[in-house]
Amino acid sequence: MRITAEISLYPLTDDFVGDIRDFIHRLRAEPGLDVISNQMSTQLRGDYDAVTGALQRCMRESMQADGSLVFVVKYL
Repeated sequence: MRITAEISLYPLTDDFVGDIRDFIHRLRAEPGLDVISNQMSTQLRGDYDAVTGALQRCMRESMQADGSLVFVVKYL
């Protein structure tokens, strides 16, 4: 089953641009996904397991590295 996840990331730090950029780079390194970014969000498209697995790994890594973050994720 193919899905799309739309993610908005709101870092609660002064270097929010770097935190967002790093998160998107991690997502782009994940295999089997289409990653589309715009000014407001990033969309991941692919197989259910690939999308949810990538989100789990990338969100965990960002939370461990960057501290306080807010993620808003919508699944389509």
